[in-house]
Order: sequence, then C-alpha cells, then structure tokens
Amino acid sequence: MKKILELSLLPHEAENNKIIEERVSHQKHLGKITGFRVNKKSIDARRNPIKVILHVEVFIDEEISSLRFNPYQFKEAVQNKGVVIIGAGPAGLFTALRLLEEGIKPIIIERGKNVKDRRRDVANINKQQLINPNSNYCFGEGGAGTYSDGKLYTRSNKRGDMKKVLELFVQHGADPSILIEAHPHIGTNKLPQIIEQIRNTILENGGEIHFSTLLTDIELRNDEIKYIKTKNTETSEEKNFNTENLVLATGHSARDIYILLQQKKVVLEAKSFAIGVRVEHPQSLIDKIQYHCHDLRAVEKIREHLPAAAYSLVQQVEGRGVYSFCMCPGGIIAPCATEQNQIVVNGWSPSKRNNPYANSGMVVSIEPEDYKGFKNHGPLAGMYLQQHLEQTCWLAGGKTQVAPAQRLQDFVNGKSSSSLPDCSYQPGIKSFELNDLFPSSISKRLREGFKHFGKKMNGYLSSDAIVVAIESRTSSPVRIPRNPNTFEHVTVKGLYPIAEGAGYAGGIMSAAMDGQQCASKIIKKNSSSIK
Repeated sequence: MKKILELSLLPHEAENNKIIEERVSHQKHLGKITGFRVNKKSIDARRNPIKVILHVEVFIDEEISSLRFNPYQFKEAVQNKGVVIIGAGPAGLFTALRLLEEGIKPIIIERGKNVKDRRRDVANINKQQLINPNSNYCFGEGGAGTYSDGKLYTRSNKRGDMKKVLELFVQHGADPSILIEAHPHIGTNKLPQIIEQIRNTILENGGEIHFSTLLTDIELRNDEIKYIKTKNTETSEEKNFNTENLVLATGHSARDIYILLQQKKVVLEAKSFAIGVRVEHPQSLIDKIQYHCHDLRAVEKIREHLPAAAYSLVQQVEGRGVYSFCMCPGGIIAPCATEQNQIVVNGWSPSKRNNPYANSGMVVSIEPEDYKGFKNHGPLAGMYLQQHLEQTCWLAGGKTQVAPAQRLQDFVNGKSSSSLPDCSYQPGIKSFELNDLFPSSISKRLREGFKHFGKKMNGYLSSDAIVVAIESRTSSPVRIPRNPNTFEHVTVKGLYPIAEGAGYAGGIMSAAMDGQQCASKIIKKNSSSIK
C-alpha cells in the first residue's frame, strides 16, 4: 500500500532524510513503513519562517520500487514512410520521438547547426557581435530554449502529458530532480548534452535530421501538401522532400516562413503578443526581498538551503497586462537577434543559478489595434511592428549589439542616466532614454507597472537595477490557424502548424507537449497510409 503525505519543513530540515523519515514515522495508523520517496517539492516564501512543502510517497507493507517510471520504447522506423518536420526545437524533437514510438519515420529539417557547432555562433554574438542568421540563440538544434535557459514548467498543463515530457528528458540524461521540483530547470549549460542524446535516439531508430538546411518553398496542389524545397546554407545544395504530412515547428522568430506562407496565400491571423524590456537586479537584493531578510548576512545564511529567489509579477495598467516574463534567477541577459540590424534581449540561467544577477522580461500586452501603422502588411502587421522596434534599438545602440539601457529609477521617473550599474549583458550597454524608443502606449504602461511592482516588492525600484531594451520575442505575433481536433491547417490538408511559431505554445514544455499531441493526431489519421 502507498500513501501520500504533505510535510511542511524548514529549509534545512527538507535536506535531511533522517528528519523526513522521523516526521513520516510519527504519522499514526500507517502500519509498517518500508520506505518513502519525495514526489514533489515546492517553496512557500509568502511569510516567515519560509517553509519547504514536500509531497512524500510512503510505502506501507510493500517494497519500495526502484524506478520512478519505465523507460519509453521506440520502434525502428519504416523507411518508406515519413513525416517531414521543419524545426529541431522541442516541438520538432518531441514530435519525432512520439512518431518513433509507432515506428513512423521523422525527417527533421533544421536551418541551424547542431548544438556543438551552434555554440561557436552564439559565442560570436557575444564576443564579436556577429550574427549568423541561421545559427544563433533562436535557431539551431534544440531551439531557442537550448541556449536561453531550459525552464521546464508551464501553466498549460492541460495541453498534454507534462509528466511524460519530463520523463523523456530524464531518460535522455536530465537530473531526476526535475520530476519533483515545482519549477524544474535544467540550465543552459546542461541542456545541450541532453538534446544530443535525443538526436541520437532519433537517428538510431531510423529517423533523419538535416542541419543547416533551410525551407525555401512549399508545393501545394488543390490545397494539399505535395513536397517542399530546401537549400543547404553551407553548400547551397538544393533538395526536394516529398511528403503529404508537413509539421511546421519553426519557432516564433522564423519570419521568412510567415512571409512564404503569405505569398502562398495560406491563411494567417494576427495575434496578441508582448513587448518590453529586460530588468536586472543584484540577485542578493531579490533574495533579500523574497526571503524576508533584513541584511545581506541573513541572505547568505538562508541561501545555504534555498535556491536563488525568483518572482512573478503582473498588473493591469489602462486595460492591458504588464507582467514579468521568463524570470532568470542567477542569470545573464543574452543577445538574441536573428539579423545583424536588430537588438533583441532575452535571459538565461545556468543549472546552479549562481550568477550575481537576476533578470526578467517585463512586458506589455500588444493587441492588433496597436499595429495600425503597419496595417498594409495584413496579418503580419505585428511582426513588422516588432521588427521596426528592434531596428530602432539597434540604431540607438550605435548599430552594433550594444543595447540601449537605463537605470530603472530613471526610466520610471523620465530622467536620463548619467551612469549605468554593472550589467551581465556581454556585448555592452549604452545609456539611452528608453521612453524615446517605445510608443507611449508601451512606455507609459511599463512605467506604471514598475511603480506597482515597487509597492508589491519593497526595494524593487532600486538605483542598482537596470532596464535593457528590447524584449520583443516573447511569443509569435502571428497565428497559423489549425483545426483543434486534427491539428491540420484550416484550409491546407497535410500542413500541421504547431507550438510557438504557430501561436499555440510558449516555452519548452508547452511546445514539447504540442509536438507530441500533433504526432498523435498524425498517427491516428494515417495509421496505415503515411506516405
């Protein structure tokens, strides 16, 4: 027999198995306890003293099982059948894994490089400010999450089997702790090795992956997918792939794909997204606020048993949401442009989250009525607004990857910053009045939002905090509409738009779940006739 107990412990107690065992043994009417295992772990920092909440699975009168889950099995792919997948991010990779459970061959077309070679291009952005438009923080094996954090939690747990996605990560080398943490996180330093193992699984079971291969055209006949055209970005070799099942898992930054679809008269829709800044504080300050510490000495003491503190903030300002996005404790602000004449910033954290800064996107909801100046672009209007603001920031930074920045207090008060605090953004920062870079509908709401957040978190509006522009790739400004029952495009048979690039996910977990669900739809529809 098994029973789940909830224990509320002090941080140092939650690290001690003897204390946990003692608390479990004090429970009445359980019978003979043969063992226990922690299934979930979360932190309750709402008040002092801070508690760690454990969900403990207790084994009573039975042997404790050694495995948390049975490894998933994959079948050798049938070589004369296949599904073409555009993109090797989490959506594309997890689509491929699900197809291989049924022996269906995935053929992945990825514009970027594998994780090892991609690392050099990411380094070149930081050190030389050179951007490879097909291999960068956004494009390449593993997608945007590989080199921009590796967070494994989502609010969209109804979209698919979150537990299965986490277990597949563990099966491919992730730390089993991600199965129990309330906010699991792999870290940018460890995720590439796990992505390599997923690649090996796909190849060992008969799948194909074509790196440095760009989708250049889609051949449609009578609103049905027939074949695609590709071009190798290194050799210029052109190749066609015949398929009647094309999965678009291209991510939210593949603007050329939206333009191609519009040229093909494929139905697209404008959707809401968000634009704002990255805000960075000393991590010790966020720890002090969130863990209710009086001074830095108290911070150091409590951090012996607790991770770098995070936060999540949201406020309605003039009918729009202003909210934190992709908060990175102990993290770094990263340059995430996909073209040379853009500035785009994002954030990431290593697995230990032990850098001295905490950063977060702070963004304002953007609705289709905000695109008025770009309405001639139809459903791509939001994309062109996004592009315009990124180029504006590039000009403000001096036509390099140096980013315009301002002290948080100065931004809120409409003052110039005569000096800037240290910042983790490696290409460098330049003092600029950010209110001049944004439409007033964005800058005004950001300022008011920060004022509210300063009231919620005493000390948040610090002179040591800095805002860096521009956080613009929170999600796609375009939706590729699909049938919710089949996942096929609403007018094009055999076209499966999924995850962030199609406007149906936001992050590693939701993208992976969307990919798995898409694969299940394809399996169900084509169980005997995939060509």
